[in-house]
Order: sequence, then C-alpha cells, then structure tokens
Amino acid sequence: MDLDVFVSAHRAEWDRLDALLRRRRTLTGAEADELVTLYQRTATHLSLIQSSAPDPQLIGRLTPLVARARSAVTGTRRASWRDVTRFLTAGFPAAVYRARHWWIPTALLSTAVAALLGWWIGTHPDVQASIAAPDELRELTRPGGQYETYYSSHPAAAFAAQVWTNNAQAAAMCLVLGVFLGLPVLWILFQNMLNLGIGAGLMSSAGRLDTFLGLVLPHGLLELTAVFVAAGTGLRLGWTVIDPGPRSRRTALAEEGRAAIAMAIGLALVLFVSGAIEGFVTPSGLPTWARITIGLAAELAFLVYVQVLGARAVRAGDTGDVEAAERSASVPTAA
Repeated sequence: MDLDVFVSAHRAEWDRLDALLRRRRTLTGAEADELVTLYQRTATHLSLIQSSAPDPQLIGRLTPLVARARSAVTGTRRASWRDVTRFLTAGFPAAVYRARHWWIPTALLSTAVAALLGWWIGTHPDVQASIAAPDELRELTRPGGQYETYYSSHPAAAFAAQVWTNNAQAAAMCLVLGVFLGLPVLWILFQNMLNLGIGAGLMSSAGRLDTFLGLVLPHGLLELTAVFVAAGTGLRLGWTVIDPGPRSRRTALAEEGRAAIAMAIGLALVLFVSGAIEGFVTPSGLPTWARITIGLAAELAFLVYVQVLGARAVRAGDTGDVEAAERSASVPTAA
C-alpha cells in the first residue's frame, strides 16, 4: 500500500470526522449519521494501516480519533445498582462456576499436600527441630499458647480487617500473576499449604490436633475455598497463554483477564465474610461445635450460591466477562 496516496485519499474524511466530533452536541440528524459512517470508515483505515503500513505518526493520529468517535457513537454509561445486582447474581457466580474444573482439583490436591506435610512434620521430630527450638515449639502448642492466643491477640474488628486485607491481596496476586504461565500461583499456593501443614503437624505432635482444627475450620473453610478459586482461575489464565483455543491469544487473554479481575472483586467480598468469622467467631467463647457449624454454614452457602446462580447464569450465556456493550469494539479488517 502506498501510504502517501492512501493519506491523500482519506485525509479529508478524517478532518471531517474531527470537525464533527468537536461540535457533536449540535449535530443535525444527517450529520450524526455521517459521524457514524466516518467512524466506521476511519476504524477500517486504522486497521489497514496497522496491518499493512504501520506508520507510528499516522497511527498516533488516528487511534485517539477513532477512540473519540467510538465514545461519541456508543455513548458513556455510569455504573448503577443494576450493575451491582447483575454482578452478584450472574457475573461473579458464573465466573466461579466456569472455573470449577480448575479450582476444584486445585482444592483437592492442595488439601492433600497440606495433609501430607502435616503428617510428615507431626511424625518426624527432626523436622520439628528444624522449624524451631523445643522451648519455642512448646510455647506454640501448649494450652493457651501462641496458636490459641493468635486469634484473640488484637481487637476483633482490627484483626478481621487485617486478615481480610492480607487474604484479598493473596487472592488478587493469584489472579493477576496467573498470566505468567501460572508459576507464581503455584508458589503462593504452596506457601499457604506449607503454613497450614506446619500448624497441623506441630499441634498434632503435641496431641492437640482437635484444638487446631477447632480454631482453623470456622473461618478456614471459606477462606481456603476463596484462595483455591483464585489459584484455579490464575492457573486457567496461565493455560490460556499457552492454549487460547479457537480464539486469538489476544482476545482470549482479554476475555479471561476481565473475568479474573471481576472475580477478584467478588472474592474480596467472600474473604470479607471469612475475615469477619476469623475476627469475631473463631476467638469467641462459643463451643467448638457451634463455631465449626457457623463455618460450615458459610461454606455451604457459598457453594450453593455458585452452583445455583452460577449454573443458571452460564446456561443463559454469561461468562463472567463484562457486558458486550462495555467491551472494546471489534475493528473491521476490510475496507
């Protein structure tokens, strides 16, 4: 393509589009139709230049022009309570439901790894000795020791906020770093399972595994589920880099990335609930069975929420991505 001839042939159209955009609030009906036509033609021109003769200066001129025209044609929309309702009843549960083939195996394998680590640490005194000195281990595991007082060492509200912040950051890292082929996600997941295995192993060696589970299960069920969902989704995003399927890699990453970012918001809400349980229920004076029942109820409520609303939304065609009107427009590739 002769770029100079192409520019000479279409410069008047681009200038006309720019002029219409400058006074778009006072356009007549015919001029509004002309603006739409010129937007479509200019978007096509930009696509042709990018693919056939990528001149940086010309692309730098047409890209913002096309963006302004698209904004004028499609308009802008403010978020509303309808968006929040749709996200909570369709978008978020659909995203979690679609990722179930990744996060459920992740949860099962991770739990098995944590249990194996706990057994290994609990049955090998030499491994325990490499973790801490005998006096420190006794202080950790004794009745009223650090494992028990950890959950009541700070005011409940402040502790819940701190836990929520830390867990939300871990979940977000799993989702965002998944694009690096999922490798950072595996490391984050292993660190979480190692910490869980160390606690279970040390308390088990002291004959107090029941106490440990009574402290962890009330909040840990929902908290770990959220982490597993984030990790599974991050791994899926990493696999999309390797195998985008029938979509182009760019399109696949855009769609799955938007769904992952939306999931980070939803999981922050889930982790807020688990943080509240950890801050107010776990250290409370309630019987162990009552605390575990609260944790089980929260976990079952989340799973039912995903299964019922998520499956329904997926059957309706929802993928957890933003609505079609909010996605970037597909640029034509032919004149």
